[in-house]
Amino acid sequence: MDYRTATIADLAAIFRDLALRMADQYATAGLNIDEVKDEFLMCLKEGRGHTLLKDGRPVALIAWREVEHAAQTAFAAHESFFSRSTVRFCKKHIRHIQALCGNLQIHSYSWSDRPEVVKWFSVLGFKERERGKGFIVFELDPA
Repeated sequence: MDYRTATIADLAAIFRDLALRMADQYATAGLNIDEVKDEFLMCLKEGRGHTLLKDGRPVALIAWREVEHAAQTAFAAHESFFSRSTVRFCKKHIRHIQALCGNLQIHSYSWSDRPEVVKWFSVLGFKERERGKGFIVFELDPA
């Protein structure tokens, strides 16, 4: 796995073959795909997005923005992204993003009811911060 600064072409490539689990999360959050793409596009234009690469091909996007004393992440991926090997890469990469944000806490929202999601966030170093109607906010403390 590797990463690079995300481009508009990467955004198109990811959303052309978006994992159904991602589309389901966006719908559960009350967002349509165009709204999600617009949010990513804004972050990419501000240089706050990375494309995650597997064998040199884009498989996921992660973007972030600072909101009140934390950085919030947004995520989109192909189904091929979801494996044990990508979790190890992401554990290191999320700390890199945190450093780019001045070592702020990272907040990540999940609208998934898949049981492995809590485990994956835990492996990445996140803890559950709060639960709401249909979502969980995970938090990564500063390094």
